[in-house]
Amino acid sequence: MGSSIPHKSELALTQSLPQVRATSSGPKKKGTVRAWLVLNTTGQAQVLEAGKSEIMSRTGLPGRDLRSLDPVLSYPSSILGRERAIVINLENIKAIVTHSEVLLLNSRDPSVTPFIEELQKRLHFHYHSCHTQEADDEVSNKNNVHELEDLKSRIGSSQRFSKRFSKFMDQDESIKMEDEVESKDGSEVLPFEFVALEACLEATCSRLDSEARTLEKEAHPALDKLTSSISTLNLERVRQIKSRLVAITGRVQKVRDELEHLLNDDGDMAEMYLTEKFQQSLENSSTSSINERDDTDDEEFQSAIDDRHLFEFSLCITRVAAEISSEVTESANNTHSAMVKNFDVKELEMLLEPYFVQIDGTLNTVSTLREYVDDTEDYLNIMLDDKQNHLLQMGVLLSTATVVVNFFIVVAGILGMNIRFNLFNDVPPGNTRFLWTCGGGTFSCIVLYVFAIAWYKQKRLLER
Repeated sequence: MGSSIPHKSELALTQSLPQVRATSSGPKKKGTVRAWLVLNTTGQAQVLEAGKSEIMSRTGLPGRDLRSLDPVLSYPSSILGRERAIVINLENIKAIVTHSEVLLLNSRDPSVTPFIEELQKRLHFHYHSCHTQEADDEVSNKNNVHELEDLKSRIGSSQRFSKRFSKFMDQDESIKMEDEVESKDGSEVLPFEFVALEACLEATCSRLDSEARTLEKEAHPALDKLTSSISTLNLERVRQIKSRLVAITGRVQKVRDELEHLLNDDGDMAEMYLTEKFQQSLENSSTSSINERDDTDDEEFQSAIDDRHLFEFSLCITRVAAEISSEVTESANNTHSAMVKNFDVKELEMLLEPYFVQIDGTLNTVSTLREYVDDTEDYLNIMLDDKQNHLLQMGVLLSTATVVVNFFIVVAGILGMNIRFNLFNDVPPGNTRFLWTCGGGTFSCIVLYVFAIAWYKQKRLLER
């Protein structure tokens, strides 16, 4: 990649960031290497230059999901939950969120810089909240251990103590699994991926809402001015405002549809619980290792059985092993679906609901503004139609007057021909006949014109 001079707004963000180039042991594959900004759980950032294959292996995403983040291609806004990551494509925010890090593609965009700073603050606060909660849990666990030791000293029977201890520990573990992780002040601490998702949604919804309100403030004066004075300049301003309105309406609609789709699909929301899926995978791996040790102990125990009971015991073990293997196979096929069904999506639903309401309000704002623009266009069309009707009526009046005058012109032309006939033989002195001819022709034209106008109004060709 060629060297380039960064923008001034980018220097504060990239000067202190270490750069890491992802390499592979095999031969290099030809592909576009992009700069990704990686934010860890503490909010610290580093620039990672990696190709598509390295990001796929790092996040477990297919190529089609990474294609939706390509800034060269035009993809609609989307939020995709996958097995190990969440793909976020919201406006200018293109990110991949895992259970422990956030990868941003267009981190050098000046419009994304405020979002990155806000995201770092949130991740840093989340990290300290989680560590504060862990410290409180350790203190509470130590107190529980001291109480249990006191209880053991009071109880004479160790068997009764072990039963109570195991019961108490089971209740404590169930409480930890069922209750949400709470911070020191009692507020809920969201998982890492939800903190990043919330930051992306808030930045996107706030930006769209700000653009919509700015456009609304510009549109109303321009439309009112166009209504009072129709001119080329005012028409051009309204045309530009309408183009921006159509563009922002489509963007808001896409984000709203994506949030509505997520809220209506529990499966897609359950896919986004990356931290819980990661913890469950760790628990499953530990359980499988314990089962392997149990199988080893069973084999040692089986070798110590007498030959007399070996045949019967082997038959029993074979039957039990067949049942267990079938159950394991069935559970392995449905592990992912069972994990998804066990997740309670209420937390994520409560997280998405306010932003859905906000983006829906923004959509209502731009829809109302678009209706106002359409009403103004209808009003202008009515005004133009009315003026056009007046022009047409004036054209009818002028055309009628022209036809009537043409009759007088025809009479004057007939009388002006240089042909001798009896009308001019006995001409009295003076202008008597000339005046009667002009006056009679003019009067006849006026009568014909009035008659034509009355006939037009009777036929409702003209306004009364």
